[in-house]
Amino acid sequence: MWGFEHYGMGWGMILVWLVPILLVALVILYGVRDRNEKPRRTALDILEERYARGEIDQDEFHKRRADLSV
Repeated sequence: MWGFEHYGMGWGMILVWLVPILLVALVILYGVRDRNEKPRRTALDILEERYARGEIDQDEFHKRRADLSV
């Protein structure tokens, strides 16, 4: 019986299709993994930043922090 070579699908043709498919899969995996590793800011982080910038006073900071911890 004939192999792949006799039907126009030699190993070179398989690699021509396999390499781009693998590259696309790697790019997609890299994008998904990179998105998951980014640190996310929590509401408490934002509240602490607002307090540090002076946008809210100490009383409001403690009140809102208590609300967030419930």
